[in-house]
Amino acid sequence: MTITPVALAQVSAVAADGDITSSVLANSDVVLGGNAVVNVPPGTHTYAGVISGQGSLRISGTGTLILTKDSTFTLPASQQGQSVSTPGGNHPYVVVGNPDRPAITVDAGATLQYGNGGTTGLIGAFPYNSPGYQQNQDNIRVDGTLNLSLTRLFNLGTISGSGTIVQPRNMWGTLQLCGSSPFSGVFDIGTGANYAATTCTADLPNARSVVNRGSWIIDTPLNQTVVQRQNFYSREYGNDVNVHSRPGSKVILAGTYSYSDNTSTTSPALSNSNLNWVPVAHQLNKRGTNIEGADVHWGDGTTHQIFMPGTAETAYVNLHANSQRSRLTFDYNGPVTLGLPIGGGKYHDTLAAPGAGDIVIASTSGNDVTFAAAQFYDGSTTIQQGATLRLGSGTAGADGSLYTKGSLDAISDNGSLIIQNVRTPVTLPALSGSGSLTQDGTETTTLTAASYTGATTVAKGTLAVAGASLSSSSGVALTDPSAVLDLGTATSTTLRKLDVVAGAKIVLPDGTQGFTVGSQQAALSGDRLGVGGAVFSVARTAGHIELTALAAGTETASASASSTAVPAGQAGDSAATGSTPSGTTGGSPGARAGGAGWKVLASAVVGLAASAGGVLLFRRSRRRRVRTGGDFTQPAYSASTPIAHPEDPRATGG
Repeated sequence: MTITPVALAQVSAVAADGDITSSVLANSDVVLGGNAVVNVPPGTHTYAGVISGQGSLRISGTGTLILTKDSTFTLPASQQGQSVSTPGGNHPYVVVGNPDRPAITVDAGATLQYGNGGTTGLIGAFPYNSPGYQQNQDNIRVDGTLNLSLTRLFNLGTISGSGTIVQPRNMWGTLQLCGSSPFSGVFDIGTGANYAATTCTADLPNARSVVNRGSWIIDTPLNQTVVQRQNFYSREYGNDVNVHSRPGSKVILAGTYSYSDNTSTTSPALSNSNLNWVPVAHQLNKRGTNIEGADVHWGDGTTHQIFMPGTAETAYVNLHANSQRSRLTFDYNGPVTLGLPIGGGKYHDTLAAPGAGDIVIASTSGNDVTFAAAQFYDGSTTIQQGATLRLGSGTAGADGSLYTKGSLDAISDNGSLIIQNVRTPVTLPALSGSGSLTQDGTETTTLTAASYTGATTVAKGTLAVAGASLSSSSGVALTDPSAVLDLGTATSTTLRKLDVVAGAKIVLPDGTQGFTVGSQQAALSGDRLGVGGAVFSVARTAGHIELTALAAGTETASASASSTAVPAGQAGDSAATGSTPSGTTGGSPGARAGGAGWKVLASAVVGLAASAGGVLLFRRSRRRRVRTGGDFTQPAYSASTPIAHPEDPRATGG
């Protein structure tokens, strides 16, 4: 790199317009009288003069021009039309309207640098007396590169263009972004930038991305919404996005915060998305979000790429309470996976303290969120109507859970809560709401407080009710032979409705005299129990009673069951509630005598509960294959197989 030294003596001010390259290279002060241009030759050139007057400045050429003193020129008065107002009463914030054309333009291929590591070197005029910061009157267009080497708080006015704005590492100044800027390029922030503030909103509707190598700090005025649409990229250890908001305000982060393994300033990207989920050398992909008493939305309901992809080894999220508790809302239109714990520690030490905030799964259609890590926030979890929250992805190494040791832990479920743990048992906080609960993992889920009114499904593994009951749930379905409902320590064994398949089990406390479903009560005597349309075998062991649903069709079952025939046309609807493992065989000896002309159909309907609330018993029945020439028609099978979301490489062992 060629560096041209500053002239030894500064020349008197020159009034000029047009090409002022020679005056700038001669280190002269310049008073603009119109539109001026500096054609920067190759290399780096430091300018210690001041540009004042009225006009505009274009930086062209292929070199770098460094300004070390503040310049103060403005557009001519006849070209100044933008307005700056401060609504908000006792809590004023700045609003810029009808922005002027750029006073400064940096052409593609050229580089302009504000400052040289000190407090001066900025181009700007500040006539507005704006609260909290100084709004710059001189707007700028950057199609090349703008370097920010200043150690003060500063504003660039309205930014346009498609180039790159770069702040070096360890440059302890702060770019204050306010108002709406149509800039469509890339911000590369090495130390710190403020996006909006208590005294202004901000919007970058077109910016391509933010390379964050320091701290990107977001705030809001009272009762305002600030949207950040860009993807963030991390390249170095120790970067974060910090979010604040005021009462009545919220911040929407609609993009993602990803590692970038290339060095491009103009086109940051990640070659393999799996690198967000596994540690890399020197922890270069470690990145975090600190929510400081803010109301934050991940997603705006139009995407399904999670804001913070990764695990506890590659990313962190902290919820803090600063004058108010934090709230984080997941608002996506498709499945996303959170692979890291939400805590409340300091920076990457997120598990040093529980998070101080609440989580919401928004009611956006298709919103399906998986927590594939043990969560560590002390607060409520709300699942809105139509939304789904899954604990665990259904694969090894990606189990999930909610914190249960705090005073504010609770679940308000008005959508669907699905538990899919395969290695770690989970105990849920108090569960309320009108939504449903599904146990669909091989490990046990335990309920200790339950007032929810939705349906309860045990599709796999064990759902244990301890010190609580399912009396408020609209009904319980055991949809697989492996399903177990453990009421051995429940406060009540009464169920409103019960659907079962053969082989499913219900555990009751030792000494239970009867089993009630809806308005039907059956006494526990002998080794068979019939209630509604179902028949159970009864086994008594030390400490509990175990009921096992029997396949219908045997003489014993027929003699013991109190069943109701399925009306014509309803069998298909009832069967749909079961899980259908293919390839199973079974049935009574008489049915098996049919031989090779029969095929097993798992989970077909054999009974319909009484209208007052009873038991549906599903059995494995046979359907005759219909011979048509040399072919056979086969029964269709359906299955519900939970999988980890594809963005989590652990779903495929990645």
